[in-house]
Amino acid sequence: MMNEKILVVEDHSPTAEFLRATLEFEGYQVQIVDNGILALAQIKSNPPDLILLDIILPGIDGFEVCRLVRQRDDYIPIIMLTGQREDDDKVTGLELGADDYVTKPFGARELLARVRAVLRLARRYAGPAGEGQLNLGRIVIDPDRRKVTVEGQVVELTRKEFDLLLVLAQEPGRVFSRDELFKQVWGSDFVGKSRTVDVHIQQLRSKIEPDPSQPRHLITVRGVGYKFERRNTR
Repeated sequence: MMNEKILVVEDHSPTAEFLRATLEFEGYQVQIVDNGILALAQIKSNPPDLILLDIILPGIDGFEVCRLVRQRDDYIPIIMLTGQREDDDKVTGLELGADDYVTKPFGARELLARVRAVLRLARRYAGPAGEGQLNLGRIVIDPDRRKVTVEGQVVELTRKEFDLLLVLAQEPGRVFSRDELFKQVWGSDFVGKSRTVDVHIQQLRSKIEPDPSQPRHLITVRGVGYKFERRNTR
């Protein structure tokens, strides 16, 4: 039985109770709040292992809650609950740092599969205690602190940028397909996933490459995907 704590932020009582029953049956500890302000207070006082976050909430909406949670030093996985055809909401949530989304209406099997996948990814990226830094020439990655320095200077990365860089950098020289990168970093199927990976690679290059137009670390392998090259020279 699981004992991870899941915070459900949902103001529609039937949906909230369905989530509670589904998750508790699987052994998760569940706390329910019905607005963004209470959610932030709960996260501050008793951080959960995962947040199921509706977008439309009284007071502070789910996007703002997600944005504020991503400003914390610690990392808490977030799954957004979105409307049936609200593709813009899905994209916005992912760009703000959400790990996945579930489209309403959803069934128990889909929900639990996504919860397990996101928690599994979170445990993987947290890394075992004492794993230490990845020293990659001019780039140093600290998985425990989720910190990246380039030539000694701290570089601010979004959640997904960091995860994408970590996946590539953990296996220098290995070529990853776009689908493989998306699966490992985002953990779900999503229309437009190739473009999503490409956009994040471009953003990473602008932050870590000496010349983003001629990348030395994040290399495109035409027709396949991307790889990370460790190079000490500027």
